[in-house]
Amino acid sequence: MANTMINSILFFFFFSSTTMFASTSAADIKGGYWPSWLQNTLPPSAIPASYYTHVFYAFAGISSSKYQLVVKPEDEQWMPIFTTSLHSKTPSVITMLSIGGGDSSNRADFAAMASSPSNRANFISSTIQVARRYNFDGLDLDWEYPLTQAAMVNLGTLLTEWRAAINEEAGRTGKPRLLLTAAVYFTPSAYILSSELTTYPAQAVRDSLDFVNLMCYDYRGDWDTSKTGAHALLYDPSSQISTSAGIQAWINAGLPANKLIMGLPMYGRTWKLRDANVNGIGAPAVGVGPGGGVLTYADVVDFNGVSGTQVVYDARTVSMYSYRGTDWVGYDSPTTIDVKVKYARDNRLGGYFFWRIGQEKNWELTTQALRSWAR
Repeated sequence: MANTMINSILFFFFFSSTTMFASTSAADIKGGYWPSWLQNTLPPSAIPASYYTHVFYAFAGISSSKYQLVVKPEDEQWMPIFTTSLHSKTPSVITMLSIGGGDSSNRADFAAMASSPSNRANFISSTIQVARRYNFDGLDLDWEYPLTQAAMVNLGTLLTEWRAAINEEAGRTGKPRLLLTAAVYFTPSAYILSSELTTYPAQAVRDSLDFVNLMCYDYRGDWDTSKTGAHALLYDPSSQISTSAGIQAWINAGLPANKLIMGLPMYGRTWKLRDANVNGIGAPAVGVGPGGGVLTYADVVDFNGVSGTQVVYDARTVSMYSYRGTDWVGYDSPTTIDVKVKYARDNRLGGYFFWRIGQEKNWELTTQALRSWAR
């Protein structure tokens, strides 16, 4: 679920039919993505599985020739450790294998795979085989992103066929049905890294997926260094680029609220202020700030601990920012997590997820989200 550039966004609201969706609706999802490259610094045994209902193994890729799932040697080692460790610590936790990620090299492979019936069949069959081999409870697609409307149509076909194959496999083997989910753009219709307006296949998303992880972050970033920005704001009074607007757009597109899972980032975006005395959201900037434009929340806590740092909560957008001299960072804190998670709960969303596990100190954001969802 890597960070990606947003060029410009135009909402396209549409209503789809009220056909009943086939799969069970989501409820009370508390998810987190575990990047497999953290295997040495945060092994699966160190994940507090009781804090989550769903933990996603990130990521597996696909072959650019046969379009089957690629299991690298390190994945062969860590996938069984991941599922065994989490299931033994917390038997109720659901382990998900996430496929894709934000690596731009995945885009062409996914587009080619989804465009051909035989390629889709190879991909789908391999995902089910790998999930069963390593004892995953479900599969998650993180295609960032289908860049053309033709690719979006093919995505819909892929999801429909994938769901049918999963149902058939469960019926034939008597095993519990694998879950099927996807991580998607925060809004269903937009110019995503492209000059072409693309719209997700909402009916296929609704009918085929158990729930949908909305990537409600990276609204601003190092692709625009002219001004600071709140990269995961809940509200934006001046535009439709916000979490609340994206959620409403998905609902307008026909997705039940309880299938929508709000994404929460565990990192901040940084800028270098042009003038230290002009330091709010949207203040003029001249480049990226500390961390090359990104700080983990753990690093934000350290930044805030230095003398002279000013910490500001912006209630209008529900976002935090801090500055010291000309260094500026926008992020989520326990304060904003509390408001966002309660928004998700009160609007009957299916839950929330974090990208990504391991970017905080003392599980501060994770435990705040748990408390806020429960209240």
